[in-house]
Amino acid sequence: MLVAAAVCPCPPLLVPEVAGGAAPELEDARAHCADALGVLAAARPDRLYVVGPAPEGARGAFPAGSTGSFAGFGVDLAVSLGQGPGGRTLPASLAVGAWLLSRTDRPGAPGASVAGFGVDERATAEECAEAGRRLAASAERVALLVMGDGSACRTVKAPGYLDERAAGFDAEAARALGSADVPGLLALDAGLAYELKAAGRAPWQVLAGAAEGTGLGGRLLHEEAPYGVEYLVAVWS
Repeated sequence: MLVAAAVCPCPPLLVPEVAGGAAPELEDARAHCADALGVLAAARPDRLYVVGPAPEGARGAFPAGSTGSFAGFGVDLAVSLGQGPGGRTLPASLAVGAWLLSRTDRPGAPGASVAGFGVDERATAEECAEAGRRLAASAERVALLVMGDGSACRTVKAPGYLDERAAGFDAEAARALGSADVPGLLALDAGLAYELKAAGRAPWQVLAGAAEGTGLGGRLLHEEAPYGVEYLVAVWS
């Protein structure tokens, strides 16, 4: 059963070594991510899943000990998802999640397991929700660290250029995440999200499926759109 969740953005720029001279620009986001992970720790889950968008070939389950690297971004920095035999290479979103976990006390009860789950950005809402239900049913006390960004179309300099639909999409996502609105998250349009390059839509809908029937409450900790990309931090507990 899901007992807590933290929602964080997943740009590699969140890692100071990757951001370089721009690192201070995301310091508030990093601080709020740390606060969100504190909520996970307080929930003392038996199992923690890091969930994030993943390209083809990097989807599905990632066992404890799976490793990732930021070498593709010009930084000699490796991360590991918990302790275990591993066997898979983490996609960027899960690598950022592993990096966040490495900066805080390990969330969970003694002996808690950590694993990852990569989601197809084109998956339907029901496919995402069903994945979330499976994750939530995998242990008595489950927590999720949900990695994903909003639209990447908020300004003319954004990766997806300016799209007038982006602000409304992001506002609804922020509202749903901040109020733990399960139906609201599941109602986010997958096609529109893909057009707006909103990589968080599918992971957020995994969260929605995991949270069905739990009665968890939500709180939005952080919202900004640097570089024209929407970054959100929220907690459900």
